Amino acid sequence: MSELILGVSAYYHDSAAALVSDGLPVAAAQEERFTRRRHDPAFPAKAIQYCLDEAGAKLDDVAAVVYYENPKLKVGRVRATYLAAAPFGSSSFAASVGGWLGDKRSVGATLRRELKALDLGAIPPVQCRQHHESHAASAFLPSPYESAAVLCIDGVGEWATTTMWHGRADGSLKPLTEIRFPHSLGLLYSAFTYFCGFKVDSGEYKLMGLAPYGTPRFADVIRRELIDIKADGSFRLNMKYFEYLKGEVMTGPAMERLFGIRRRLPEAQLTEEQFDLAASIQQVTEEVVLKLGRTARRLTGESRLCLAGGVALNCVANGKLAEAGVFDEIWIQPAAGDAGGALGAAMLTAIERGASRPLDPAGRDAMSGSLLGPSYSDERIASFLTSRHIPFQRYEDGELATRTAELLAQDKVIGWFQGRMEFGPRALGARSILGDARSPEMQSTMNLKIKFRESFRPFAPAVLAERAGEYFGLTQPSPYMLLVTGIQPQQRIAETGAVANGLDRLKQHRSTVPAVTHVDYSARVQTVEDDGVNPPFFRLLSEFDRITGSPVLVNTSFNVRGEPIVNTPEEAYTCFMRTNIDYLVLGNHVLAKQDQPAWSEEVDWRESLPLD
Repeated sequence: MSELILGVSAYYHDSAAALVSDGLPVAAAQEERFTRRRHDPAFPAKAIQYCLDEAGAKLDDVAAVVYYENPKLKVGRVRATYLAAAPFGSSSFAASVGGWLGDKRSVGATLRRELKALDLGAIPPVQCRQHHESHAASAFLPSPYESAAVLCIDGVGEWATTTMWHGRADGSLKPLTEIRFPHSLGLLYSAFTYFCGFKVDSGEYKLMGLAPYGTPRFADVIRRELIDIKADGSFRLNMKYFEYLKGEVMTGPAMERLFGIRRRLPEAQLTEEQFDLAASIQQVTEEVVLKLGRTARRLTGESRLCLAGGVALNCVANGKLAEAGVFDEIWIQPAAGDAGGALGAAMLTAIERGASRPLDPAGRDAMSGSLLGPSYSDERIASFLTSRHIPFQRYEDGELATRTAELLAQDKVIGWFQGRMEFGPRALGARSILGDARSPEMQSTMNLKIKFRESFRPFAPAVLAERAGEYFGLTQPSPYMLLVTGIQPQQRIAETGAVANGLDRLKQHRSTVPAVTHVDYSARVQTVEDDGVNPPFFRLLSEFDRITGSPVLVNTSFNVRGEPIVNTPEEAYTCFMRTNIDYLVLGNHVLAKQDQPAWSEEVDWRESLPLD
């Protein structure tokens, strides 16, 4: 049997498990997809069970279990932080001390106990990597590059918040430089997320989406008072404006005095102040990322860059770096946050144990399109539907693409459930909600009537790679929806009438694909190729192009606000019935909303979902 290495991330947020076989990723999933608790930090028991099942293995067959960070170093940093902040933060320390003196301090023992409880065989040796080492490995090892510069930026691991590495042809990673806590670009961005009334470790993408509605009038204040940025991209934060060292909140009165603005309370009305704060911190973040990228190029001499860490999910900054031409190509780990650390830890350990790095001669990466989660056979889906007496029609592959494309062309919203679930935060055409990007009403319809989320949030386009250049100014492929770029001039529509401000700008149509065009003429693009990674999605896009002449669809995750992306056919059906999705495509089965029996629940399901 091939040598199996199991990677685990847990106990902070986005717990996950990943399994590699002779260095190749074969399965990976976040625990939230099984427990239905968004960003679940618990031990990933269900994700581990899935990974082993996918490989037809037991724990006896696993050579090593690898945790994605070093708990002793992490506990040391937390203890030092509380001592430095004393007596402030004592209540936060008292509330969490049990965890730090118990499970989080002795992760090895905790993992062995949890693995034993799974009753899946003898427990393999357990070891720990370092947090940024795991990030760097997740960025470089599955990338398509023989060698590359590697840049990891996040909130904080043990001590590091930003690291640079040189990924070399022998599969090794040479550390080059690091920035240490409390100086953190990720925590700076999270502080503004909190200050603007969004949830930390969840709402950062909202802040990014809000930025184009504002002007960066506070950017100079941020540079002057909050962050000292050097020419090489290194930086220091002015800690008198931040509260996270005390462990309870991100910002306090000092930030309010600096900007002359009260912190927005969650769910309060958005104002021009939040628009401009978002625009300002986004501009500063892009400046730091660009300078760090130039330094990584200079230190390594490499023409290709790999990215990971939570800040690598800032696809606007990624797009600016790509457009700047510092590197010929950029590859971003699709599970760039902590979940991806499980995969990086497992892959690095496999390489060190003698596995070959999975480099593809055709230049493809080793992530299988990030489709590393569970799949459900057509027989399994049919059994579910028939057992529940759910009306449906079944189509063969070619007929399915044609029928679905016809419905999309009629402005119908489709729940699309195919093949293996995505690993990472993005839906990539396996667990997606789809719509016609040409529809002027689609963006507001999806936000307010299907996703039940804020109206300002943009949607991403999925586009046939061969025609992407007609619509979007990409400089390279973007298979994981992690690059933002501009709409091509020939697709733009000039704004007419009175100049709109704030959220009123949503009402103005800016391109031939208005449902995926943000207010600054940008889009977060997913390119879809005929590479065998996701044949049903490629067939659908191709058929939609044939019928309509447009190769672009709206692609958003198959969930509602506050809920993880659906995993099973049952969860997909529940989401379908709770929302205004018109049709549900489960494998080769098409369900029309109008044909379904009445749906009722004893309690309002929205009350059980926390706000994201």
